[in-house]
Amino acid sequence: MPDITDSPPPAVARDIAALCAHLDQRVPKRLPGQNLLIATWNLRAFASLTREWTAPAKASPKRDLRALLAIGEIIRRFDVIALQEVKGDLRALRDLLRWLGDDWAFLMTDVTQGASGNDERMAFLYDTTRLKPSGLACELVVPQEWLQQVGPDALQRQFARTPYAVSFRAGATTFILVTLHVLYGSSSTERIPELKAIARWMRDWADQTSDWSQNLIVLGDFNIDRQGDQLWQAFTSTGLTVPDALNKVPRTLFSNPDKPDQGAFYDQIAWFKDSTGQQQMHARLRQAGHIDFTPFLYSDQKMTRLALSHRVSDHFPLWAEFAL
Repeated sequence: MPDITDSPPPAVARDIAALCAHLDQRVPKRLPGQNLLIATWNLRAFASLTREWTAPAKASPKRDLRALLAIGEIIRRFDVIALQEVKGDLRALRDLLRWLGDDWAFLMTDVTQGASGNDERMAFLYDTTRLKPSGLACELVVPQEWLQQVGPDALQRQFARTPYAVSFRAGATTFILVTLHVLYGSSSTERIPELKAIARWMRDWADQTSDWSQNLIVLGDFNIDRQGDQLWQAFTSTGLTVPDALNKVPRTLFSNPDKPDQGAFYDQIAWFKDSTGQQQMHARLRQAGHIDFTPFLYSDQKMTRLALSHRVSDHFPLWAEFAL
């Protein structure tokens, strides 16, 4: 049985070389003491793994070693990445961490129970040579009085998948990262209470942490349909702001690249501005973007985007570079 640490077959090696050349052009280099690269990625049902370089079409799971190798090459370009849809089965994650090596570590929640939780975890993978946890790790719980409020878009229960927050320190700079995956539901209006609750929760937290030189960033899959819709308005209602560069990139393999803000505007990296429009964060954004891996993988296979989404993911990673 092949292993992720083995030398890949020629076709896989060619794909990975092409992907790495693209990453060299698209993602900033990690410079000691100068920058920090933060990313978020909804990895579709990141669970088990078929330990073959190319899983047969009828294999289950579809994710194979060449997909996991591509995922690893993308992840190792960042200092810390928030992953959504990490499932109860950790086979793929364990193989990935073994390939990344001893300098990489992870922090994650337990599986969220219940149908709406979808057997998912929240996770952070990070390079310990570039940053370290600085003490805080918690899940966000809705105050009871919020649940007792009456209104058409008031939250009536806890988050379906509890947001997860961890603080990291890079040099003298502290970042508090909050990752989440908003309930999709049977209709878009079902997402509004969670979006409003997370916006309110984060606003209160930002007002408390701003005097302590901490940088509060929220990132993950917010299941927002399009920029400017009622979901977007709920998300931004308390001042959460997305960098302009991320308003111009597609989120999923099925987005229209010519109109990236007009459908599946799910994933975000955001932080707060105050009432005067000033950034309520001390770190300075350098640039931000996404990674489209589709042109470089499974080049020897006749594979649709849907098929590719089951092997790698249906979402693109988003990233942001900050100056230290």
